[in-house]
Amino acid sequence: MSSAKHYEVTVTVEAVFIPEQSDVERNRYAFAYHVKITNTGTMAAQLISRHWIITEANDKQQEVKGLGVVGAQPLLQPNEHYEYTSGAMINTPMGEMHGSYQMVAEDGTRFDAIIKPFALSMPRVLH
Repeated sequence: MSSAKHYEVTVTVEAVFIPEQSDVERNRYAFAYHVKITNTGTMAAQLISRHWIITEANDKQQEVKGLGVVGAQPLLQPNEHYEYTSGAMINTPMGEMHGSYQMVAEDGTRFDAIIKPFALSMPRVLH
């Protein structure tokens, strides 16, 4: 029996502060995040929906749920990847995002692809 995992998706995220879309005086901080979703399993899987939890520095949370990502529900064959860029607006100069993508494998099995926490941070705030 193979030790390979049928249902496995790896998600990497890079976030950047967008000063031209932010309004620091009004506590509005814009961030873009670039996501790479890779099917590291042995079976094709389709991304059906997303669930994000965005936590601001003051512990205020926003939840975002919806179908697909940026209008797409990509079907990923083993070793294929899908990339997209999206954004988030928060009311503090620092925050964090994490969540999951709800996936369906070609055999009908549903599973979650976990998105590990990543920082939203305005430059020079961490000094």
